[in-house]
Amino acid sequence: MLTVEERQEIEEKLHEYPNRHAVSIDAMLAVQRHRGWVSDESLRDISELLGVSTTDLDGVATFYNLIHRKPVGKHIALVCDSVSCWLMGGDKVRDHLCAKLHIPLGGTTEDGRFTLLPIVCLGACDHAPTMMIDDKLYEDLDEKRIDEALMQHD
Repeated sequence: MLTVEERQEIEEKLHEYPNRHAVSIDAMLAVQRHRGWVSDESLRDISELLGVSTTDLDGVATFYNLIHRKPVGKHIALVCDSVSCWLMGGDKVRDHLCAKLHIPLGGTTEDGRFTLLPIVCLGACDHAPTMMIDDKLYEDLDEKRIDEALMQHD
C-alpha cells in the first residue's frame, strides 16, 4: 500500500503531464525514494493509482536503469561502461571496484552498504574513467581515487 507521502508526491506530478501514463517514471522514483526500490506490490499500487498496467510499468522500470526492482545497498555505485571510459581504463576501474567490494557487477555487498551497477554514460567523457556514488560524480579514476571515493561513503 502506498504511503500518504508517496501518494501525495505522485498525485502532485499528475498535474504536470498530459496523461497518467506519463507519470510512470516519476511515480516509481517517488516510491523508490521512500523505500529504496520498487517491489511488485508497489508496482501494483502504482498501477491502480495511475490506471496503467503492471506489465507496462515493469517494462518502463526494466528499461530505465535507475529504477531498482530488487533491494539495493545503502549506496549505489554506478560505474560508466561507455566507450570513452573503456578506452581510458574503465575495465580496470570496474575490476578494482569488484575486487574492493567483493561483489560482481550488479551485486550488493554482504553488509548492504554498496550496490555496484553499470551505466551507459555519466556524461563526463573528458574526465574518463568515471563513476558516480549516489549523486556524487568521481572523475579521472585510478585505484587511489576509487578507494578515497568509497571511504567517503561509510
